[in-house]
Amino acid sequence: MSILEVNQVKKVYTTRFGSNKVMALKNVNFSIEQGEYTAIMGESGAGKTTLLNILAALDRPSSGSVILDGKDITRVKEREISEFRRDNIGFVFQDFNLLDTFSLEDNIYLPLVLAGKPYREMKERLIRLAAMLNITDILKKYPYEVSGGQKQRAAVARALITEPKLILADEPTGALDSKSSDDLLKSFREINSLGNTILMVTHSVKAASTADRILFIKDGEVFHQLYRGNNTNEQLYQKIADTLTMLQSGGAAI
Repeated sequence: MSILEVNQVKKVYTTRFGSNKVMALKNVNFSIEQGEYTAIMGESGAGKTTLLNILAALDRPSSGSVILDGKDITRVKEREISEFRRDNIGFVFQDFNLLDTFSLEDNIYLPLVLAGKPYREMKERLIRLAAMLNITDILKKYPYEVSGGQKQRAAVARALITEPKLILADEPTGALDSKSSDDLLKSFREINSLGNTILMVTHSVKAASTADRILFIKDGEVFHQLYRGNNTNEQLYQKIADTLTMLQSGGAAI
């Protein structure tokens, strides 16, 4: 069953004085199944960030629809959008977006505090997530006291604690070293194995090779896609690299 359906999404930006129009997304169509782990790739300027912002309800398309669990998020009223986003979407940012004046524990609790959840429920969810993400012993520390990898795992816990229908990740390994990246990607696989739906935008071929499907965006459209099938991470890595080379050379989809 599809948890997310993107139908004929177009996004046109108008310059400040309205003299020029920029087509960021032309005609984007795809669906994501419940429990799927999908990566989105493409060159800079291809429309990945614009698409992610629309999927996160941070921006609205010029036309088209985005159906999340049966509801068109492009039609959610402005006064309701923050609550809808908090209750349905978990977002993992490249630069963590943690509050330095809050401990990691309080950063993770924040979405549930805003939702008015009781402390006992928040605590139960945190204990489970912290153990899975290996951050139990650092919860009382502040973001400036821990490593980048630990910050990102805390950010993942914050995204998951609301039990969202969709997890969106924007270059989640972009600010991490190699080991921290590997640890985070292992966590993503475990999170996905529990039935969570993940959609990740990345420039990293290694990160994308851990996903089950890769969508390639070119000139504001879904140009090509790859499925894992029986491929290992290494085999999928090579197929992704070959596809990116083809995209850069302007060749046809393979």
